[in-house]
Amino acid sequence: MTHARNGASADDLIARARALAPLVRESRAAIERERRLPDALVRAFIAAGFMRVKLPVRLGGLGGGHPVTAIRIVEEVSREDGAAGWNLCLGLGQAIYAGFMQEDTARAIWAEDPDTIIAGGINPPGRAVVQEGGYRVSGRFGFSSGCHQATRLFGNCRIYDDETAHSRRNPDGSPAMRFMLFRPEECEILDTWHTGGLRGTGSNDVAVRERFVPEELSFSVNDAAWPADPLYRFPFYTQGSLAGVALGLARGAIDALVELAQAKTPAGQTSLLRERAAVQAGVARAEALWRAGRAYLFEALDGAWQTALRGDRPTREQRVQIRLANLHAGECAVQAVDLMYNAAGATAIYESSPLERHFRDVHVAVQHFLLQGVQIEDPGRALLGLPVRGPL
Repeated sequence: MTHARNGASADDLIARARALAPLVRESRAAIERERRLPDALVRAFIAAGFMRVKLPVRLGGLGGGHPVTAIRIVEEVSREDGAAGWNLCLGLGQAIYAGFMQEDTARAIWAEDPDTIIAGGINPPGRAVVQEGGYRVSGRFGFSSGCHQATRLFGNCRIYDDETAHSRRNPDGSPAMRFMLFRPEECEILDTWHTGGLRGTGSNDVAVRERFVPEELSFSVNDAAWPADPLYRFPFYTQGSLAGVALGLARGAIDALVELAQAKTPAGQTSLLRERAAVQAGVARAEALWRAGRAYLFEALDGAWQTALRGDRPTREQRVQIRLANLHAGECAVQAVDLMYNAAGATAIYESSPLERHFRDVHVAVQHFLLQGVQIEDPGRALLGLPVRGPL
């Protein structure tokens, strides 16, 4: 790993994530019970500098911005707890929004709190009616992961010129959208997040009613970013950190099964679980799946990052490979976890088993649209020379 700007190396940041494993493990019961991360764990993430990994360097960003660094940090946390990794992933990843805000606004926000955590929802979109100097905003924004720990909340909104008009349209005919930024006290968190997996992400709905938002507190990821930072040469949806959650869960599941296999004697057997040929084959296949998904993702991201460092934007082929590698990593992770869950037998069904949690979490993680298996058609269309419809 190269040394990061501002004196923090990528290796150091990854080592900090690894060192937090005991605290993440200790927090697992509270995360599941409270359906949010404990404040102590969030403070530990902040103290480690994780919320600055994808912050523009001109605002104090750490880690150099390499997307693989972010994935490896998230992976280390996710191998212990998926919800903790998910919230960390989005918390550090959404710092990139600073570069799409007006520069003086971004500087003021991060000067007030250098470890600002932004959380919010993209879909369903809210409604922003143009007013003098800003917008009047109402909306209910779903899947606002980490909303309880956020220092700023956002909602994605369609833009209307007045109450009776249709929403504005972009030149390509798509709805004109802008993100609106709020302080937590301006919003209502609705207790909607009751799920099988990733329970502790606190991905509730956030509601805003008739709230005035100044123009400078709105932004669009389709606008040009102000910092000259390689982060912003990447297409917004190709950073790839969410795949780190799935890969971390797969690694954790493999580790859990290997540990269990040293001690468990299955019912009706006289030898340890590790002596069974089916278990041996399952562990080997899971390890290969984890390594394959990870290697392809890292290769795709690093190639595009080198292009960005040279001052260019990743090519269309590189963007296709990043998208495909993300989807492949999620698919490999699910298969690896399923193999380990099945190899463990009835032990895996109990809440006391890490495998029970990893199984639930990984299947929820890949329902995100950036990891959904059905999205693989998009890179397939690109490889066949057809128009694409998704985030490529």
